[in-house]
Amino acid sequence: MLTYLFEYLEKQYQFPGATLFQFSTFRAAMAILLSLIIATAFGKRIILFLQKQQVGETIRDLGLEGQKQKAGTPTMGGIIIILATLIPVILFARLDNIYIILLIFTMLWMGAIGFLDDYIKVFKKNKEGLKGRFKVLGQVTLGLIVGAVLYFHPEVTMRDHDKSIITSEFVVEQVKGAEIKSTMTTVPFFKNNEFDYGILIDWAGDGAQEYAWLIFIPMIILIVTAVSNGANLTDGIDGLAAGNSAIIVFTLGVFALVSGNAVFSDYLDIMYIPRVGELLIFVTAFVGALIGFLWYNAFPAQVFMGDTGSLTIGGVIAVIAIIVRKELLIPVLCGIFFAESLSVMLQVGYFKYTRNKYGEGRRIFLMSPLHHHYQKKGYHESKIVTRFWIVGILLAIVTIVTLKIR
Repeated sequence: MLTYLFEYLEKQYQFPGATLFQFSTFRAAMAILLSLIIATAFGKRIILFLQKQQVGETIRDLGLEGQKQKAGTPTMGGIIIILATLIPVILFARLDNIYIILLIFTMLWMGAIGFLDDYIKVFKKNKEGLKGRFKVLGQVTLGLIVGAVLYFHPEVTMRDHDKSIITSEFVVEQVKGAEIKSTMTTVPFFKNNEFDYGILIDWAGDGAQEYAWLIFIPMIILIVTAVSNGANLTDGIDGLAAGNSAIIVFTLGVFALVSGNAVFSDYLDIMYIPRVGELLIFVTAFVGALIGFLWYNAFPAQVFMGDTGSLTIGGVIAVIAIIVRKELLIPVLCGIFFAESLSVMLQVGYFKYTRNKYGEGRRIFLMSPLHHHYQKKGYHESKIVTRFWIVGILLAIVTIVTLKIR
């Protein structure tokens, strides 16, 4: 909103400083500052409100040290993250940008699903919360909407890099590449690292590329569902999900910056995505909100994000990665989420297998998700969180390095 206001003031009155709002980097800096202020300054008020409404977390006895002391800690703290992200985005981003619209919708959609789940747990006294099939239905619906928009919307395009041509003996002109619709994505660690989902349907014959959405949209649904659930499983101890998510989102912001800039993308020889640079404002606001939330969520936590936060974080991360065409990097970048999810799948699968084979279920880990395994081994949760953050930073560095290592 402020962008449009200052554009008007600059055009009509040459208002001093108004031109600053033309630069996405300036608006991104303002967005992260405002999101930090909102999360830290107003987060306490939201926590007090949640306490007043007796929105306390019900803690199941898992036999973990310090667990009982957490009972009654306010949950639904994801509201802080959502508000601290959306307010700066509405103020500083271009609201006619299709990617910004899509991310705002994603945050509200997943936030509503998570809020409903927390509401049922807290106020309906149902520890199971929203039934799993309804959560999955919400995630699948989001993936369907996101996939359809990215495939069919006319403003979701890619562009060939600008090329120099000689128009006369001494004159060299820059010719802009054409904007095209494409289902291409990035395959990490390969020299020719662009992969088109449409290839997977070429076997159907001539004209099959028109139906590439039959491959593209299900892939989006799978990614959104997987990452959302991964973030949800990671939210188990103080600061773990918020800290690792901030690292992941910051890294995706780097990709949004270089993919949305014709010069950077040309130099790095990566796909240039018009209009994706505006994502930088959303990303910085989101990072600021996550860091600000850590002010109250770091050990010992004064508030938990609940499913209101964790499902939202996972959904937004997935959509950002898909928009910048880096979704195949998710197993690396979101390695913590991936490990947490994998530990649960392995634990459940192995338990069922051994129960059927030996009549007694056996376990790979002392407890899953993975962070609880280390708690059972006697590690303090602050040490677990810090070490998971360090691993997350290493994975982020590896992810960024894929820009040049192929």
